[in-house]
Amino acid sequence: MLYPRPLERLLAELEHLPGVGPKTAQRLAFFILSADKGRNSALAEAIRSIREQIRPCTRCGNFTDAEICDICLSPRRENGLMCVVAEARDVLAIENSGEFFGRYHVLGGVMNPLEGIGPSKLRLDTLKKRLHDERIEEVILALSPTVEGETTASFLGNLLREEQVRVTQLARGLPFGGDLDYADQVTIAGALRGRRDV
Repeated sequence: MLYPRPLERLLAELEHLPGVGPKTAQRLAFFILSADKGRNSALAEAIRSIREQIRPCTRCGNFTDAEICDICLSPRRENGLMCVVAEARDVLAIENSGEFFGRYHVLGGVMNPLEGIGPSKLRLDTLKKRLHDERIEEVILALSPTVEGETTASFLGNLLREEQVRVTQLARGLPFGGDLDYADQVTIAGALRGRRDV
C-alpha cells in the first residue's frame, strides 16, 4: 500500500467519477487533503445535500429541489414547443446554447435492448399525456447521435406522428457516437437552428 488507507479509499472513490483517471484523482485527493477543514466540510455537505434535496421534476423530469422545476413554472417559456432529451443533464446542455425557449421532457434514458431498456422503461406515458394537456405543436428530439439515440429517435418519430404533432430532430453537426452533454454551445446552437423533420 503506497498511501494511508483513508487516502487510498478517497482515490478509489474519485476514480469512479466520469472522466477522472488515476492522475486526476490524485490531484483532487491532494487538493482535498491540503484544503482547510471548512472547505472540506462544505464539499462534504454539498455532496450529502444533493442526494437529499435534488429529485426529478414531476412534470418534465429535470433536476429540481421542488416538486416542479423553474423551467416548467416559467411564464416566459414558449408553449407549444417541447424538446425531448434522454437525461436531465442534457437540459443544461440545451439551455447553455441560448437557442431554445420552450419546454422540456426528460425520457430517463434511451432504448438499449442489450441492457434491457425498452420503451416501457422510458417516460413515454407522461410524454403523450403532456402533448395533449399542454397542446404541444412541435417536438424536437434532442438525443445524442449514438446507435441507441438514433433508435430511440426513430421509435419516437413513429410514435409521435400518431399524435398529430410536428416532430423534428437536431441537425447533424453533433459527432456520431458522442454525448450531447459534451458538445460545445456553438455546435448545439447550430444543431437546434438546423433541425429537420423526422
